[in-house]
Amino acid sequence: MQAYLVIATLMLLEGPATTLAAGSMVGAGQLALLPVWLLAVGADVVADSVLFGVGRWGRHPRVRRILARLGLGAERLDRLQHGIGRHLPRVMIGAKLVDVSAVPAFLAAGLAGVPYRRFVVWTALTSAVRAAVLVALGVLAGHQLDALANSPATVASLSAALGGSLLLVSLTAKKLSSRRTGGEIL
Repeated sequence: MQAYLVIATLMLLEGPATTLAAGSMVGAGQLALLPVWLLAVGADVVADSVLFGVGRWGRHPRVRRILARLGLGAERLDRLQHGIGRHLPRVMIGAKLVDVSAVPAFLAAGLAGVPYRRFVVWTALTSAVRAAVLVALGVLAGHQLDALANSPATVASLSAALGGSLLLVSLTAKKLSSRRTGGEIL
């Protein structure tokens, strides 16, 4: 039970990576499939709803003045409302496929005045599909990792390779940093 609470919290902070990791724990036999999938969908819907709510707050008159200064005046806001309202399914699917577009898309949906019921239906549907894909990929990886974990030589080799890779990246970053700063290492 405690593992699920930790996973739920992490899914709110970083959903896709945690969902994949939780899926691998399902594949290794450490967690059950249905609770992990439900937590992933629930965390996604909650996080998306918070962003939507923040976007709704952007309709407040004081915030509107700030948005106008930033270039989102009344005319642009009308186009945004029309575009998001008309193409909400595309916006939601695109936001779930390209994770970096999620924050602006959900803020824009709230700002555009999309009805919450319509928003939550689309976010629940797209989150359910995305969570299923990520958990399934994690399960497949978990089966493989579980098999590798039974071989101490394999675990040692992979650990050494990972450590060596991290050391190489660190040394390269320091060298590039010293070139940019004229020899001083930050």
